[in-house]
Amino acid sequence: MAKTSTTTQGLRAAIERSGYYPALVAEAVEAAVGGEPIRSYLVHQETTFDQNEVRRHVTVLVLTDHRFIVSHTDEQAADSTSPTPYATTSTESVKLSRISSIVVSRVVANPESYKPGTLPREVVLTIGWGAVSRIDLEPAACGDPNCEADHGYTGNSTADDLSLRVSEAGDGPETVRQALAFAQALSEATADSAR
Repeated sequence: MAKTSTTTQGLRAAIERSGYYPALVAEAVEAAVGGEPIRSYLVHQETTFDQNEVRRHVTVLVLTDHRFIVSHTDEQAADSTSPTPYATTSTESVKLSRISSIVVSRVVANPESYKPGTLPREVVLTIGWGAVSRIDLEPAACGDPNCEADHGYTGNSTADDLSLRVSEAGDGPETVRQALAFAQALSEATADSAR
């Protein structure tokens, strides 16, 4: 899909709908995208509660012909480094060939009566490209309950660069649809880049 004014306007409108510092977020995303065509996008705004404070976070995912762009913007309360509240925004640009895994987890109600095309209740999109890895270790053991030997450790290494959860109840059905569409577009683009 070529970068059309409709695609650009749709991304801009989604950023504005999030209501979260749209001028700041849009400028960061547009600078990262540059002049590349936009194939797909997803905007997700998340509100969390941290003791007495409400914190907001927005994640913008953009797929171009050659790159996957991730933008995060967080707000911070005034602290010892700043007498006024402030926001931090960052963008990361990843070549499509670097994406090593795309996991789409769908939660559906009443699976026994599921009909194809029914919108999931929630979607978790996990994308790995090797920037962040998590290692979970635990002591290894053998089957002998009386064994006192040290068997070392066993564990797993997991690429977990980005995990994003959207739900129909919290984000609305359109955001769930957009998450599924973005995941499919990203999967197709990474398959094309592997050829």
